[in-house]
Amino acid sequence: MIPGREKRLQDVLSNVSRETVDNLIGFEELFRKWSKAINLASPSTLDQLWERHIVDSAQLFDMAPNALKWLDLGSGGGFPGIVLAILLKQRSGSSIDLVESNGKKAAFLRTAIGQFSAPGTVHAMRIDTAWAKIATPDIITARALASLSSLFTLAEPWLTWGAVALFQKGRDYRREIEESRDAWSFDLVERESAVDKDSVVLQISNLRRTDTNV
Repeated sequence: MIPGREKRLQDVLSNVSRETVDNLIGFEELFRKWSKAINLASPSTLDQLWERHIVDSAQLFDMAPNALKWLDLGSGGGFPGIVLAILLKQRSGSSIDLVESNGKKAAFLRTAIGQFSAPGTVHAMRIDTAWAKIATPDIITARALASLSSLFTLAEPWLTWGAVALFQKGRDYRREIEESRDAWSFDLVERESAVDKDSVVLQISNLRRTDTNV
């Protein structure tokens, strides 16, 4: 147990068990080990892995306190997907689907799910081929994956059937919001990031196309 790391988790989570903290520390160690062989994250961020990636991912959990079925798109190195999978062990009946087309990254994700006995399923496929395989979740997440308009296209089948998105965005988020309104209508709640003052979590619901040519 590392007190400083536990404290940062407590800053963004209403309840976090010692087992969960230990699992997340274990995931950090696993991530660093695999990062030596495959590119899981920008090397420049590895010195701040706990804050920049793990705490940043964990903050999503309490934004949907009643959500049981989660879907993470373009899961990559496991942020936020694996972090959420570990946290979901505390929420009875919950699960998360992780979609990642890169075979090596998908193998890493499966290793993490297995090592921490997390309630997750990894789908090694493109997102557009997952539409018919994954039922509409309560929450969809994506981090550092694509522009907001592109995310809408990727997540449209689920969002139009009632899912809510929690998309993490950086300092250009206002421009992305305005550009996306050319082709989409949606309800939006902007949530401040607990990690980066220039970042936000965009809560999206009631997505509809307004331009069918997009």
